Amino acid sequence: MNKPHSFPYGKTTQTASLPETCIQAVIESDLSSYRPPLGPEETVKYALANPHDTTEISVIAKGCKTVTVITSDHTRPMPSQITMPLLLQEIRKGNPDAQITILIATGCHRKTTQKELTERFGETIVKQEHIVVHNCDEGPFCQIGTSPSGNHIELNQIACEADLLIAEGFIEPHFFAGFSGGRKSILPGICNAATVNENHSYKAISSPYAATGVLEHNPIHEDMVYAARAVNVQFILNVALNGEKKVIAAFAGDLEKAHEKGVE
Repeated sequence: MNKPHSFPYGKTTQTASLPETCIQAVIESDLSSYRPPLGPEETVKYALANPHDTTEISVIAKGCKTVTVITSDHTRPMPSQITMPLLLQEIRKGNPDAQITILIATGCHRKTTQKELTERFGETIVKQEHIVVHNCDEGPFCQIGTSPSGNHIELNQIACEADLLIAEGFIEPHFFAGFSGGRKSILPGICNAATVNENHSYKAISSPYAATGVLEHNPIHEDMVYAARAVNVQFILNVALNGEKKVIAAFAGDLEKAHEKGVE
C-alpha cells in the first residue's frame, strides 16, 4: 500500500506516495517537537539582555560612530524580521546617532534582490536603513592576515572600517564547517572569491575533522574563527530554528562563547 509523505522543497513542501516496503524509517530531529518557554521575539530579547561573556550591545555601541551589522542572504532562512529590529533598537538605545550599515553576507552567491530584501526584513527596514549587498568579485576588500591553514584573508572593506562589527545568523549542523552561525558570517560571508574558494577547497574539506558536528581540530572552522577575530567581531546574535523555521532558542554575546552555547 502506498502512503503519502511530505518532503521539504524550497519554501514549500512536495508530497510523494511511496510503498510501505520502501520506507525503513522516518527520522525527525527533536527540534521539531521542542516547545520553547518563550515566544520568538521574547526569546531573542532575553538573549540580548543576557549575553555570553560580554556586556549588552547597547553598552558596547556607546561612542561607536559607524556600526556594521552582518546578516545572512536570501539562501538562508534567517528570521531577520524578528532579530534585526531588536538589534537596531539595542544599538540605538546606547548610541542614537550611530551610522548603521546592514551588510548582506552573500559569500559567493548571487546578489540578493530588492524583493528578497523586503521579504527578509520587511518594507520599513529596507526603506529606512542603509543596506549593502556584499559582492565577492567587486570589493573593495582589505587584507587582514593569513589564517592557520595559510589562507590570505581578504574581506569587505565596510566591515574592516566599522567602529563596531556585529553579526547575526542561525546555527545548524554543516557538512564540513561543523556548524553554521557565529564566525561563518565573516568567512565565507563577506570575503572575496579567492578567500572563499581556498576555505572551501578540496584540501580543506578532505580533512577528517571537516565534518558535520565537528569543531575541534576542524581546519575550516579554525580559519573562520581566525577571520572573525582578526576583523574584530565584537558581538553576535544567533538563533536556532525548528522544522518550520521558527525561532526556538537564541544566543548572544561573544563570537565564540555565544556560538558554543548555541552549538551545545
